[in-house]
Amino acid sequence: MSEPKKNFSNASPMSVPKFAAAKGREQKLTVLTAYDFVFASLFDEAGVDAILVGDSLGMVVQGKSTTMPVTLDQMIYHGEIVVRAVSRALVIVDMPFMSYQVSPTQAVENAGRILKESGAGAVKLEGGIQQAETIRALAAADLPVMAHVGMRPQSVRKLGGMSKVQRDEAALLADARAAEEAGAFAIVLELIPRSIAATITKELSIPTIGIGAGPECDGQVLVSYDMLGLTQGFQPKFLKRYADLRATAFDATSRYIQEVRDGQFPDTAHSHE
Repeated sequence: MSEPKKNFSNASPMSVPKFAAAKGREQKLTVLTAYDFVFASLFDEAGVDAILVGDSLGMVVQGKSTTMPVTLDQMIYHGEIVVRAVSRALVIVDMPFMSYQVSPTQAVENAGRILKESGAGAVKLEGGIQQAETIRALAAADLPVMAHVGMRPQSVRKLGGMSKVQRDEAALLADARAAEEAGAFAIVLELIPRSIAATITKELSIPTIGIGAGPECDGQVLVSYDMLGLTQGFQPKFLKRYADLRATAFDATSRYIQEVRDGQFPDTAHSHE
């Protein structure tokens, strides 16, 4: 018999300080992306520590080839929906391409909009050394910020592809240290060798959240649509599919179509007298 599923809906809410302090308690952190009310409420009830409203919505929701076309207004829109669904998890919203790169002042204004209009608990931006001044400005304005180094989807043109493993240990460590020193409360490590991620995790006092960076990170994040098997044609080494919801949904849709065409649905049990 399988173990009963735990319900975390009545647990105390996750805050930025509690999230950051989990590293000291050696408590692994769990993060998933969400973009709508249904999935956000499900993940929150299941007990995930944080929900990332990722600009990955450009690819998995909007069907685009990169995250770069996603706008600030779209991130705020999806962020507000997710926040409305959540009672416990920390909600973090990605700052989209060109919403923070121009200047620290621009970043503060746009991060302020995200937190004010969505109600989220924190923002995330991509970069280390090159965004240290911006991270410092956000932290000084009491706008909690998570950093992101390694493979950075918004820099896909510079890095040469969405699945390019980043292997420059000195540069990666320098980026991570710069983000921490500037005031980031946590950092995503994407597509870097396990050994380098382990070194960074040991060096930093803030949590590292890995995606394709090995088990030594302080936590893990996956794109929920990938984790649930809803996407096609994307199977990087780091991805584990915990379900095949695409096949389930396809089967259900096919049966619905057939039953309607055959006159089997609606039947007496599904009709009002």
